[in-house]
Amino acid sequence: MRVLLAVVALLLAGCGATAAPPAYNAADVMFLQMLVPQNEQGIEIVRLAADRQVPGELKVLAAAIESTQRTETEDMRGWLRAWGQPETMDMNPQVHAGHGGMKMTSPDLVGDLRKAPDAEFTRKFLDVLTGQQQGAVELAQTENGPAGGVNTQARDLARRVIESRTAEVKQLLNFKA
Repeated sequence: MRVLLAVVALLLAGCGATAAPPAYNAADVMFLQMLVPQNEQGIEIVRLAADRQVPGELKVLAAAIESTQRTETEDMRGWLRAWGQPETMDMNPQVHAGHGGMKMTSPDLVGDLRKAPDAEFTRKFLDVLTGQQQGAVELAQTENGPAGGVNTQARDLARRVIESRTAEVKQLLNFKA
């Protein structure tokens, strides 16, 4: 009987040790819910360059950003649906304080950019887009930080966002030079 109890105890102890980690946590959900509108705003901003007089290389970069952020947004929405989580976040800014707050570009800046005369558009576009992309980097850093997410896909997305947006910011700064 003691042997049987010992075996049962070992089996029960083993079950706890081999339990799978959670598929996602609240930090993963918040990261995705915050990055979706951030990406949507980025798409809105880069689309403004399509019909403006900007250097050809900048148009190519804007189109690449749009494509990447559209794909990311589709993926993030799919993950949230699969997790049974809402695609939109709580709009109370206090809820997001632990994630560094919202990283959205001011709607006034986007509006000013939309109305900018052609002679000023490229400079303003570079400023607004640089800030917007840097906001995405800051947001992604919270996902991969010590209090961040646990979902492998979300953490990998955050790593890619940090790498790609940092490279894009460098390219945007080169246009300014």
